[in-house]
Amino acid sequence: MKKTLKKITGFQLFLPIVALILVLLFNMIKTPDFFKITVLNGTLYGFMIDIINRASELAILAIGMTLVVASSAGTDISVGAVSAVTAAIICYSLGPDQQNYQMPYLVGILLGLLGGVLCGMWNGLLVAKMRIQPMVATLILFTAGRGISQLICAGQIIHVEKESYRILGSFIPKVPLPTPVFVAAALALVTWLVLKKTALGMYIQAVGINRRAGRLIGINSQLIIFMTYAYCGLCSGIAGAIMSSRIAACDANNIGLNIELDAILAVALGGNSLGGGKFSLLGSIIGAITIQALTTSLYAMHVTADQLPIYKAIVVVIIVTLQSAEFRKWISSLQGKRPVKAKAAS
Repeated sequence: MKKTLKKITGFQLFLPIVALILVLLFNMIKTPDFFKITVLNGTLYGFMIDIINRASELAILAIGMTLVVASSAGTDISVGAVSAVTAAIICYSLGPDQQNYQMPYLVGILLGLLGGVLCGMWNGLLVAKMRIQPMVATLILFTAGRGISQLICAGQIIHVEKESYRILGSFIPKVPLPTPVFVAAALALVTWLVLKKTALGMYIQAVGINRRAGRLIGINSQLIIFMTYAYCGLCSGIAGAIMSSRIAACDANNIGLNIELDAILAVALGGNSLGGGKFSLLGSIIGAITIQALTTSLYAMHVTADQLPIYKAIVVVIIVTLQSAEFRKWISSLQGKRPVKAKAAS
């Protein structure tokens, strides 16, 4: 029995699945119709649909963040700012005209994604080639990214009035699920296939576990780290395009604000080690859904947006503590101690 329990609790997805179940049960108790889904004009509505919808861009960011953490044992704290840069490029390219775009829609989207990739490549260059600590390297765009977005938009909020621009962040006509859900699912599937059908996933894990050992067996560690940061920039760009589409505008000060904390939390909650190495994309996606469900719960408890990061930070501390080798060693030592029976007096 003990071996079975140990095997279950040792499963990498045990923590994220249990956390998600607990959050959903809490919501079900507090809101009896939490799982109720209604159909209106062929579109699904409900708390669960809203959580999955709002978790889509967070899941996309978590996918990129997972690969960055796995390869470099560091985090990219610039993902929110890069999303804002992407949104600015897209809105500036397409223009505010209600009748026509300034350039083809796909061209504007691709230009925005290219901007995200370039930002990711900049971070990758600093981390892989210059060997700057990841948090310090990405702090540059974390600080300057929103300023770049403001420069592109000339300090204004650019609105894209054409109705078709909203489809990416809302619904495709006569399709029951929100568009961001399909985008996140497609990105997750493509990423999983590339990592599983090629040796790239193994290379990322090898570099994350020991960069020097990976280099000795012929793996180009710098290239692997550079590629993961570039891909994280692409994920940030996709998330930024969705965020911009939701409001049909570019608000440089608010798009992706504080979402980097949620992305890091989703990766940690997904059972991934923040020290690099072994990773699980599915765990990060479950973590993203859990974080969004937690956010919905806190708002339902009348927690303000300003107070929200405090509660999430507490969750981060708990998760990192549970993952700590010293904490696990301490728990094992407690389990190893057996009470000594007192000898009966002769």
